[in-house]
Amino acid sequence: MEIEKVLYTAKTRTTGGREGSAKSSDEKLDILLTPPGLNGAGTNPEQLFAAGWSACYIGALGLAAKKLGTVLPKDQKDPPFNLSFVNRIL
Repeated sequence: MEIEKVLYTAKTRTTGGREGSAKSSDEKLDILLTPPGLNGAGTNPEQLFAAGWSACYIGALGLAAKKLGTVLPKDQKDPPFNLSFVNRIL
């Protein structure tokens, strides 16, 4: 399958790996990274992956709901369900 039109390209520069930093080319993202379970000042990469993935997934659900002539419910403080992703490296 060939991509017909590229809508957006994100660029970041990450240095120092999981105990480093990451910065986007537009400088809207500029963060410290800390591995999960450590008490560092940074965000762990798994949290960033979960935030990005869930934002895209909710966007896709909203588009599908719109095409079906309905809307998604408003965000709730304590939703009745959670969507989770488990990434296991073997």
